[in-house]
Amino acid sequence: MQVLRNFSLKDYNSFGIDVNAEKFVSIENLEDLRTVLRKNYASELFVLGGGSNMLLTKDIKKTVIHIAIKGKEIIAEEENEVIVQAAAGENWHKFVLWTLEQDFGGLENLSLIPGNVGTAPIQNIGAYGVELKDSFLSCKAMNVQTLEEKEFDLKECDFDYRNSVFKNRLKGQYIITSVKFRLTKKDHKLHTEYGAIKSELEKQEISSPTIQDISNAVIAIRNSKLPDPKKIGNSGSFFKNPIIDKEKFEKLESDYSGVPSYHVSDNEIKVPAGWLIDQAGFKGYRSGDAGVHKDQALVLVNYGAATGQEILSLSQEIQQSIKAKFDIDLEAEVNII
Repeated sequence: MQVLRNFSLKDYNSFGIDVNAEKFVSIENLEDLRTVLRKNYASELFVLGGGSNMLLTKDIKKTVIHIAIKGKEIIAEEENEVIVQAAAGENWHKFVLWTLEQDFGGLENLSLIPGNVGTAPIQNIGAYGVELKDSFLSCKAMNVQTLEEKEFDLKECDFDYRNSVFKNRLKGQYIITSVKFRLTKKDHKLHTEYGAIKSELEKQEISSPTIQDISNAVIAIRNSKLPDPKKIGNSGSFFKNPIIDKEKFEKLESDYSGVPSYHVSDNEIKVPAGWLIDQAGFKGYRSGDAGVHKDQALVLVNYGAATGQEILSLSQEIQQSIKAKFDIDLEAEVNII
């Protein structure tokens, strides 16, 4: 286990922001993790996973521990169900593809989401009508003070829209080390009704899709809308889709016919943040190397040399504009560091 000093994190965050870590350690097993935690106070550590859901605005004056623990396995099987476990350092998309290779269903709609397995529960990642919690069984996490592992079940994780107990009450207290999922072996429940999946399947002339077909459709849609972080720095969706009450939505609909929306409850309507940003005229906007993607207004991008502070300033400008134009508060989905 090597400790690196004044280490650039440019290749470790999907925005490609060039900031330095005072110290950097790559963690490949639980014993290394315990060793680092034993030597450092929790307040002096910064945990880094896939680096896909964060915006770094300054150098990290702490020891950055990069969770790179690998491994995936089948834990148990029944006639129509299987329990699989993946270590926190596994790439999320590669893990999804692995489950599909075994013909295990449940994660296909979450294909091509950037990041690692260990950070997925923190955010309760979701896409195209499916969230991580729908297939989640449990996760193991190490207490940064006691160095003991605890297993958290679905209820204990307190999942909500892009939220979990690890972003709130237990923030900074635990490091997720592995995650278990309950997936299907047959009679897969397909989710094709959300977004453009159905039209993409029709485009491919697929009338009876498999879980692999749905994954391929999701990949095609995401590739058509979202820039590759390896080519243009970004963190995917920068903002959460706001949920507004029925009265506010009816007012919005009266001003803008054909507002896209998704029913959440009797008095709650979800409105796409990308649509709001587009209506406010920010789609394709650029200020220096910080900008809004030309094809997807929900994605803020780094065209090369933008600083984290410049991207943050752009996001705040967008929030202020949306508030002024629609009286709707946009909340960042990306973690601002």
